[in-house]
Amino acid sequence: MLWFVCVFNYADRQAIFSVFPLLKSEMGLDDVQLSVVGTSFMWVYAICGPFAGALTDRFRRKTLIIGGLVFWSAVTAATAMSQSYWHLVILRALQGLGEAFFFPAAMSIISDFHGRETRSKAMAINQSGVYAGTIAGGAVAGLLAQIYGWRASFYIFGALGIVLGLALLALLKEPERGQADEGGAAGHGSIDFGEGVWNTLKRTFEHPMSLVLMSVFIGANFVAVIFLTWMPSFLFRKFNMSLSMAGLSGTAYIQIASVCGVMTGGWLADRLARKSLSGRMKTQVVGLLAGIPFIFLTGWTMQVPVLILAMAGFGYAKGMYDANIWASLYDVVKPERRGTALGVMNSMAWLGGSTGPVAVAYLAGSYGMGAAISASSLVYLLVGTMLLFGIRRFMQPKQA
Repeated sequence: MLWFVCVFNYADRQAIFSVFPLLKSEMGLDDVQLSVVGTSFMWVYAICGPFAGALTDRFRRKTLIIGGLVFWSAVTAATAMSQSYWHLVILRALQGLGEAFFFPAAMSIISDFHGRETRSKAMAINQSGVYAGTIAGGAVAGLLAQIYGWRASFYIFGALGIVLGLALLALLKEPERGQADEGGAAGHGSIDFGEGVWNTLKRTFEHPMSLVLMSVFIGANFVAVIFLTWMPSFLFRKFNMSLSMAGLSGTAYIQIASVCGVMTGGWLADRLARKSLSGRMKTQVVGLLAGIPFIFLTGWTMQVPVLILAMAGFGYAKGMYDANIWASLYDVVKPERRGTALGVMNSMAWLGGSTGPVAVAYLAGSYGMGAAISASSLVYLLVGTMLLFGIRRFMQPKQA
């Protein structure tokens, strides 16, 4: 059930990028304005993340998930009625508000159904919904825009999301917090509202590795958002693909490969985690370092077969990292504080990631979009090295 919500979470946010060329011509927007349309969602999504995480640790997570789904689906449908640049910016920002509640609440629920031996695989399956939704948003929006105009997909996605939300009122169940962790649910209730903000953050991120994981996620998301935002337009311009083909190719090769990568990463991480607390994190290091050459090739090549190979390779490596974003975090954060931890970490990652599309838009003016995309491979090198250092520094067994 959460997988389907995850699909709409990403389909609704991705659809806008496939219709950038039509928005550019209809409303007379330049690349920087288009990047602001994309990042207005990310800014509000990021700002609301800690608030959404705090509520996750204090209220029923089912209520937050369904309420968020219905709200952002209504906003998606309303986006189709936009008549100006500022309409798009405001509605995309409101969509970010609604979507901010899903991941903190959903991952917290999943962690209460799956313990140490299956958590990475369970979260990897849910993560595959990200890729399915990204493909659906990119491909369906591009195809419908080419036939019926850019507004059609927003009406359809919005209506279907509301129907799903109503169905989940009867179907989605709320587990006890911490029931899958060692010791069961005892001592893992909701956080008291009287606890101060500083004490909440201090207790949530008391393990130093949690801050390392957050910093790494900021860099990884910086690169991911660049691909989500600009890949359809990049293919449309550089390789002269049609709008529908650019929307499909800009998402499908990366996301389908990511499904394979995320399942591999989930399986491998659960095996390694049985032997070492840092097993999930080591899997993430492999994914980050393996992705570097593929990111570079994606922006640099002039040949379509090489481009496809590069996008698929990046997607597979990205999936190995993505499978363990939250599972690794939950290895160093207590069950009753996981919503807050995810909300803050997601917020920081999207605040950092939101600068990626704008940076590419500016760099593209001087060096070309391909060169700007290739340069983002350096970010993967930086965060992969940072995570490896963190494991060696903070995750080694203590000497007796």
